[in-house]
Amino acid sequence: MAKTTEKTLTQLGAASAIPDSPETAILECAANPHPKTPYLIRFTCPEFTSLCPVTGQPDFAHLVIDYVPGRKIVESKSLKLYLASFRNHAGFHEKCTLDIAAKIKKAAAPKWLRIGGYWYPRGGIPIDVFHQTGEPPKGLWIPDQGVASYKGRG
Repeated sequence: MAKTTEKTLTQLGAASAIPDSPETAILECAANPHPKTPYLIRFTCPEFTSLCPVTGQPDFAHLVIDYVPGRKIVESKSLKLYLASFRNHAGFHEKCTLDIAAKIKKAAAPKWLRIGGYWYPRGGIPIDVFHQTGEPPKGLWIPDQGVASYKGRG
């Protein structure tokens, strides 16, 4: 396996267009600067957007991605571009959430991953989708994801 360094990143520090689809998006990684220390990295995307595969209407979610890196860490600009590629992508909430988890697992091979997809209501029902890859490392501090349950307008 080729060593990933900052010099191998193609999107960071360069003009980068939003990919046409999640399938064509490249999720880049860099070497973990502390591979022997278990620690948590959190990405929060409070304005995630995709399209309903049936109606074509926009769907919105607040995503919280927590992971414990192995040898690689996810480069944040490439993650931002990957998540933005869902804006014109049709997929049910469950598919979008789990596809994101799968892409992170494939690219970064984290020791542990948890994703919370807090989807805003459509048709009066909020759908929250959660995925976790087993038990987190012992002794790791994992803060609450901090997203309140949907309470409506009042």
